[in-house]
Amino acid sequence: MARPVIERRLSEIGDRLRRLRSDLAVADEQMAHFSEEADDARVRALVSETAIADREHRSADRHARAMEQHRADLLAEIDRLESSQDDLLDRLAEGR
Repeated sequence: MARPVIERRLSEIGDRLRRLRSDLAVADEQMAHFSEEADDARVRALVSETAIADREHRSADRHARAMEQHRADLLAEIDRLESSQDDLLDRLAEGR
């Protein structure tokens, strides 16, 4: 692969990594919120023992689990891109 192509791909990966890391920061904040909300709903469901409270708990728990999955997906994509970036940097170093 030619040096200009490698440099362009490295730049693209760097841009994508910055966006993903920003998204990850937002996901971390949202996950903390949803987890706290799910914990609160669990306590309310235990105390009130009503069907409505149980349904709210299940809903809040689903949201928290969905955010956990989204965060895991972001981390996996970041890992994949960092690996690609490392490979491209190795190729760039070999070409010197």
